[in-house]
Amino acid sequence: MSIGIFLIDQNLKSLFLNGYRYNGEYISLILVFNQGVAFSMLAFLQEYLKYIQLGIFIFISIYLVFEKEIFLRYSLPIGILYGAGIGNLHDRFAYKGVVDYIYWHKWFNFAVFNFADIMIDFAVVWIIFVSYKRKKNA
Repeated sequence: MSIGIFLIDQNLKSLFLNGYRYNGEYISLILVFNQGVAFSMLAFLQEYLKYIQLGIFIFISIYLVFEKEIFLRYSLPIGILYGAGIGNLHDRFAYKGVVDYIYWHKWFNFAVFNFADIMIDFAVVWIIFVSYKRKKNA
């Protein structure tokens, strides 16, 4: 699952790195390098941000090795999260910022985001939903 999400993410990003653009009434497809995290927060950390994220990624990976029950219960959303997270982390090392390209601008201006961001949100909602259902049934 992780490899598939990573490959889709990187192939989509390569379209924009190679010049693809589209301007629509609601959504435009542009190229932006986000040097922060969501909504460009923490951009002031500059080069250090990628190492902080790598450290967090390694810490969570080690934690999941020891918490096999959590890993097994949420294996699909964790796989999605890993593939998307690795895609964005790869961008930080390769391009000095995350490659973002989806820009919603109808009625309000929203942050520019990418496929990996959507998959991260999807995986987190999935984990929350499963956790809620599990506690409700317990």
